[in-house]
Amino acid sequence: MSCRGEEQKRIVIPLKKSAMENRQENQHRILVVDDEESMREFLCILLKRDGYLVDAVSDGQQAVACLKEQNYDLIISDIKMPRLDGFGLLDHVKERFASTAMIMITAFSTAEQAVDAMKKGAYDYITKPFKNEEIRLVVENALERMDLRRENLQLKKELGQRFSFANIIGKSKVMQGVYDLIEKVSASKVNVLITGESGTGKELVARAIHYNSDRHDRPFVAIYCGAIPENLLESELFGHEKGAFTGAVQQKQGLFEVADGGTLFLDEIAELPPMMQVKLLRVIQEHEFRKVGGTRDLKVDVRLVAATNKDLAQAVTEDQFREDLYYRLNVIQVGLPPLRDRREDIPLLVSHFLQKLTPGFSTTIPDGVMRRFLDYHWPGNIRELENTVERCVVLGGKGEITEDSLPPHMLCISGTGDQQLTELPEEGLDLDDYLGAIEKDILLKALDRTGGVRKRAAELLHITFRSIRYRLAKFGIEAEGGDERSGLGCDK
Repeated sequence: MSCRGEEQKRIVIPLKKSAMENRQENQHRILVVDDEESMREFLCILLKRDGYLVDAVSDGQQAVACLKEQNYDLIISDIKMPRLDGFGLLDHVKERFASTAMIMITAFSTAEQAVDAMKKGAYDYITKPFKNEEIRLVVENALERMDLRRENLQLKKELGQRFSFANIIGKSKVMQGVYDLIEKVSASKVNVLITGESGTGKELVARAIHYNSDRHDRPFVAIYCGAIPENLLESELFGHEKGAFTGAVQQKQGLFEVADGGTLFLDEIAELPPMMQVKLLRVIQEHEFRKVGGTRDLKVDVRLVAATNKDLAQAVTEDQFREDLYYRLNVIQVGLPPLRDRREDIPLLVSHFLQKLTPGFSTTIPDGVMRRFLDYHWPGNIRELENTVERCVVLGGKGEITEDSLPPHMLCISGTGDQQLTELPEEGLDLDDYLGAIEKDILLKALDRTGGVRKRAAELLHITFRSIRYRLAKFGIEAEGGDERSGLGCDK
């Protein structure tokens, strides 16, 4: 029998329902290698009856020739064969076809052979004679494991593509500097601190650093330090032993253990409680930790990437964050600019989100609508921009985005605040309206920078609190209380 010719023809035998259901779309291809013709014929009939595509050859050299012409999901090989035996074939397959599983069969079984086969990478080892159901089960399990491995590799490949540098959108000068820094950081092993306002893409950058590093095939684990109660955070990070506390009915792995060999992303690191700051510092210094209720230290190799939207240096000054931990985390700092400081990237980002939300459709944005996008101050940064584009697609359809689909608060931005008048138009202009638009834009930017606190905005603009209250009321921007956050609302 050979890997070509009549062995390629399928024997028409009714399939069992379970086999039919499992292999409707993707039939697995199996290569049988055995110098006994009766064994080759038996395995071919048995496996084809279960819906597999089967080729058969009589020795390892013929198998090598078949592998040059055809990809196989599984090889079932005898060990003792002329010219090239099963172990020689196993070495060849593991070296060149790592995703192909192998099952070894022999009539001369010894414990040493079994151990040797498994060490060399065989999936399993079966002794002749064997029962039909035994070989069926081993084949099914081997193929299932192979499918899971390939699926895992594909998912990792897709993750790597999704979080490549190409998916961090921006052509602005400030973003080009960020790209260069991320690329250099990814090639190193140092801890990284990512800073930036909420919605600027800190986790996207953290994932890009991981998937472009030599740890890309190991886990990337994220934890939001501000979202977990302090009494549960230690168990979440370090795990616990069975019986360590009420409710600990079984042993649990912590995220440090899960991320071993990979990257642990600590988002909102400024929210980490003081006691946990001490424990995290010890892990960074000693590269080991102890589970809650445990008695022994566990070694760990984890790269830390932390992120914060707060001024961590100021938190250190105010004794809200440990200085030694700050310097351990802040080996290299990647600062992400707010969207208002990279407005030239807005059209690229809008186009990216449109393609993501409406694949296969061509959605146009009129110049007037894009002007609204460019003039808005985007306090929620890229996250707010993506949500706004999604709103426009839902309300405006997949043809053209109109101003009617924009959020009301975007329609009150005049569009002149960022534009300087270089020359007087031929038709003249309304000076009060023009100056009012500039004043309103500056007020909104001051409120945005100070988080909506009017008193701080007034100090920023060097005017009194009474003055800023009057000016905000003049433009319909209502707020209550000197230190309360402004509503930033407006009348159309």
